[in-house]
Amino acid sequence: MGRDDSDPLILQLKEAGPSVLEAYAGRSRYRSHGRRVVVGQHLMQAASDIFLGWIKSDGQGRDFYVRQLHDLKGRSRSIRPAEGLELYGGLCGWTLARAHARSGDRLAIAAYLGPNDRFDEAVADFAEAYADQAERDYALLTKAVKQGKVKVETGV
Repeated sequence: MGRDDSDPLILQLKEAGPSVLEAYAGRSRYRSHGRRVVVGQHLMQAASDIFLGWIKSDGQGRDFYVRQLHDLKGRSRSIRPAEGLELYGGLCGWTLARAHARSGDRLAIAAYLGPNDRFDEAVADFAEAYADQAERDYALLTKAVKQGKVKVETGV
């Protein structure tokens, strides 16, 4: 239990399999896949779960990692106005960028990108092109729905 009897503490044990990158980058230097996951999370997270850990095999060759369960998947459903969704998306993007920045050498990355704005402009151009494509895809989907080619269910 956490603070009191109404604050249950649930630990989650998750199996950690081989990285999908192993086929391209070779085996991890960590013998335990659970340890690889934990080390990666420590690299990316400013403050990791205090219960985050790993255990070696269950005797059947499987590795696991342990963490505190925070099931927040439903939280984003409560964001209805477009402004709230835009803010939420921005925060998710900022968090992901921060995690990636923590996992690399920021000085080496900055030196690689150089002092000009070419990379920033390239990313902005890509983002605009991607948004334009998403709008075209949405228009095609809307047309397909109106023509009855795609079935839409509401109230799920």
